[in-house]
Amino acid sequence: MKYPREAKRYCPKCNKHTDQKLERVKTSGRRSGSSLKKGRRKTVKLDYGYGGSPYPKLENNRRAGAKTSQKVMIRYGCKTCGKKTQSMNAIRMKKFEIAQATGQ
Repeated sequence: MKYPREAKRYCPKCNKHTDQKLERVKTSGRRSGSSLKKGRRKTVKLDYGYGGSPYPKLENNRRAGAKTSQKVMIRYGCKTCGKKTQSMNAIRMKKFEIAQATGQ
């Protein structure tokens, strides 16, 4: 998906529409540990005692957890005040490209 390098967007600090520069944010550090711990506690509780797990084993499944697209976070930086605002939700897409402006 192609995004323009610069866009005119609303800046909350300037309280008006200004020219803003687009940049990509690395999403590697987005996950929090607490939610992962909660799921691990649940599976340990279910596996405990007689009988097996209610879920199928993923040992032989090669595609388990494989995603073919990446999540992209976008950050916009205001040119007048310098404040950066981030898009709230990460968008899942195959390709991400910052394109040059069409008028230049």
